[in-house]
Amino acid sequence: MHFAAYTLGANPSVFDCYMALRGIKTLELRIVQSTKTAYHLAHFLEKHPAVDSVIYPGLKTNKYHEVAKKQMRGFGGMISFRVKGKKEQASKFLKACKIFTLAESLGGVESLIQCPAFMTHGSVPAEVREALGIT
Repeated sequence: MHFAAYTLGANPSVFDCYMALRGIKTLELRIVQSTKTAYHLAHFLEKHPAVDSVIYPGLKTNKYHEVAKKQMRGFGGMISFRVKGKKEQASKFLKACKIFTLAESLGGVESLIQCPAFMTHGSVPAEVREALGIT
């Protein structure tokens, strides 16, 4: 066991264990609240004139809504949406955000926002991104 822990490096520190244990105590409450918030925000964005489309399984307009209802107890805290316009409008929107931090991560507790066409998929040719639905 010592050899595996030493060579793989997958052993958390005592402080990491303490923080994980501490966070687990309120995990359910935080997940429930983030799911509620995302649900309401998705509905708000769906009606917003500057938003082209919203991708969230909690919306009845989502093509996977019925499957999500069967498989999930909530619809999660992550929302994707497309701002109307081109790069300029998306960039303007990202710069105007005050609560969300522009960053690439799924592992934090912060409220983050990103634009895959500029960030994670920025090096992918535009025509390939378009074919993949990354606008």
